[in-house]
Amino acid sequence: MGIRSGTPEPKYQVVGQVGAVEIRQYAPRLAASVTVPGDEIAARSAGFRKLAGFIFGGNTAKTSISMTAPVAQSSAKIAMTAPVVQTLGPGGAWTIMFYMPAGYTEATLPKPNDPAISIVEVPGETDAVVRFSGIPGAKPVAQAKQVLMATLAGSDWVPAGDVFEWFYDPPWTLPFARRNEVGVAVTRRGP
Repeated sequence: MGIRSGTPEPKYQVVGQVGAVEIRQYAPRLAASVTVPGDEIAARSAGFRKLAGFIFGGNTAKTSISMTAPVAQSSAKIAMTAPVVQTLGPGGAWTIMFYMPAGYTEATLPKPNDPAISIVEVPGETDAVVRFSGIPGAKPVAQAKQVLMATLAGSDWVPAGDVFEWFYDPPWTLPFARRNEVGVAVTRRGP
């Protein structure tokens, strides 16, 4: 069915709950990042393909870096964590990111051969996240974003950035079994 099993993910601590929204504290982590133009779905596919090229040997070490989800692991690997991240940037371009596993640094991670891919440090942050299943098309993602923002309105948490999208499963995963999330960095509301 394509369900992830025991796949590494960025570590986090749950620090709060507002209805269906989980408040998570994440530590700093590395990510491979690429920005591509196009509509939401086409950009996700194009960005995913570019990043998959990097993790399947398109790097200076010619090392296969297996992403734990949504790409299957291979024998020579640097395990990559789920989820795949997508955010809308300036000019309608989308940034797609794969998180790298804990324990790697910019110095120890193979460098991408594709100059459009960069390795970035994602700072530690507190995120409000809502989970949903199904095929992550534009409409379900938009609905999940509405739930997230409506739930945060009037709560102790204030959005402090742009809403992002996280996808955990390969495309052949049955829709009801898919794990998708939308989230936003948050800060505590002042007195």
